[in-house]
Amino acid sequence: MKERMKILIGYDGSDCSERMLWDLKHAGLPNQAEAVVMTVAEHWLAPPTSFGGVDVHLTEAPDEGQNTRTMAAQAQSLIAYQFPEWNITTEAVWGTPASKLVEKADDWKPDLLVVGSHGRGVVGRFFLGSVSQKVLHEAHCSVRIARGVVKETASPTRILIALDGSKGARAAVDAVIARQWPAESQVHLVNATWTVPPITAGRMVAPITDWIAQENARIKTAMEAATARLQGAGFITSAVLEEDEPKDLICKEAERWGADCIFMGARGMGPVERLMIGSVSSGVAARAHCSVEIVRPA
Repeated sequence: MKERMKILIGYDGSDCSERMLWDLKHAGLPNQAEAVVMTVAEHWLAPPTSFGGVDVHLTEAPDEGQNTRTMAAQAQSLIAYQFPEWNITTEAVWGTPASKLVEKADDWKPDLLVVGSHGRGVVGRFFLGSVSQKVLHEAHCSVRIARGVVKETASPTRILIALDGSKGARAAVDAVIARQWPAESQVHLVNATWTVPPITAGRMVAPITDWIAQENARIKTAMEAATARLQGAGFITSAVLEEDEPKDLICKEAERWGADCIFMGARGMGPVERLMIGSVSSGVAARAHCSVEIVRPA
């Protein structure tokens, strides 16, 4: 990269955020980068008094702003210990975490936004849903949802790439190749091949069968091309193509193979795939037991 990678890190002091910070060392990130650590003093809009028949009042603790700044400084220190050459700044703001992270990403335009898999507040999750899922859906940059595990820093990394031949999947391969991984790191390519849905009948059978045959052939070609590129970059590679629901296959393979992280594109092939299987990326991000990086092409 000619310019330093820009990384936005959302931190809230939770156990998941702590694991997220340690996970950074296993994400193949460069030795030099520009990083912003953002902490958010949570502000929730109270529901109307008619909501469930309960009158709810949520107010800011007097020392919340100072606590937020302290958390940001602690995270900055830990990241600086792991990446001494990074230029790290902090921002402590007031609002709703996911919205503030997305706003910052839209303004600063990082290459990667990193969050933990869960936030702190039960009330916040109840009213606004998962911060990580909201960031995943609304950010316009690549997003890493970190579930850090304890392992030796220099040990080979196991990276699963969900490959469907799309522009997003090609960007995921590019992102993996561009990173800095330990020697003998491994990549496992996974694709769920298509079959004719059981509900298909009548005149729809032939067109869908032809489309699926073309898609499967195209995906096999993409798999071969990705394998050649990854092997050329020094990775030990393997691949699996199975007839299965994509979210299920990706998560099962990641757990069976012991993946440290899943890389995948933000979207699948198009409206037909989304109609048949829904959002694969959000489903995997919610269910996987390892870190998940959703890559959006630049």
